[in-house]
Amino acid sequence: MDTICIMGAGSWGSALALLLNNNGHKVNLYVRNESQANEMISTNKNSKYLGDIIIPSEINIFTDLDSAIKDASVIVLAVSSQATRAAVISLQNKISPKVILVNVSKGLEKGTNKRISEVVGELLPSNSFVVLSGPSHAEEVAVKMPTTVVAASENIEAAEYIQDVFSSEFFRVYTKPDVIGVELGGALKNIIAFGSGIIDGLGYGDNTKAGIMTRGLAEIARLGVALGADISTFAGLSGIGDLIVTCTSMHSRNRRAGIMIGQGKTLEETLAEIQMVVEGITATEVAYNLALEKNIDMPITAEIYKVLYEGKDIKETIKSLMTRTKKHETEDLIHLKYSEF
Repeated sequence: MDTICIMGAGSWGSALALLLNNNGHKVNLYVRNESQANEMISTNKNSKYLGDIIIPSEINIFTDLDSAIKDASVIVLAVSSQATRAAVISLQNKISPKVILVNVSKGLEKGTNKRISEVVGELLPSNSFVVLSGPSHAEEVAVKMPTTVVAASENIEAAEYIQDVFSSEFFRVYTKPDVIGVELGGALKNIIAFGSGIIDGLGYGDNTKAGIMTRGLAEIARLGVALGADISTFAGLSGIGDLIVTCTSMHSRNRRAGIMIGQGKTLEETLAEIQMVVEGITATEVAYNLALEKNIDMPITAEIYKVLYEGKDIKETIKSLMTRTKKHETEDLIHLKYSEF
């Protein structure tokens, strides 16, 4: 039986605690907020994030990090992307190089424009890193709905170990070495999901949503390949799979936020109503900056950026996208000339 520490008791961290406990592992759930921890201990529920789902008493709730990570062979980073650096810093000089770090957030670090693997590699270079990603709403994993994800690592043995740890009859884990592609697929799809929500908020239909999802995937692949990803990754679970689930479900915070923006609410009003991290908002800024730096054409991302950060009228962004210079749809995919897409 492995001891697994999960840092972060939001919806995803809590759902994974349930999964790992069900798999027979000893689960230590680190909860930074003391009042949340007390509620979980006294009620066996995490009501803010998972409603009335029962948190079994076998899951150990800790507010002290040193106690939570003691004897852990795996530490799951289940905090937001912007909080990951602080979380990893808190582990420095406290864990063995044998401990595997697993990131489950889907975002990019604001300011540095780094992927989470780069942040972890900078701070804890001796530890193996695995990213676990794919179409996986916490609310569904928590009630054992069949789910498929991918574990990616440059250390294939670490990826296979995490595959064994997390796999169950309702949670299937594949492995692959393309950390860059899996991370970018998970982070960048949030931008497109936000845009998909805007489409819904404006009252547009299926044609429009299919268009933004398909052309959004092209943007994700274009930037991904420029940053070193394998293009085939974006046709997999962490690419088109995650894109589909996030663009079409009301479980998606990014889509819900986009709907509110499309309906005319301000960004401040939207975030106040959702009361959870919306990764796509920060990812938009980071991806926009990366696209400029790498000279990659990402028109949907650029228009969403202008709505969020420059106050551009939403309907004007639709017009801008629809009246762009005419292109051949797949020429650059065939020849891998991404600057022409």
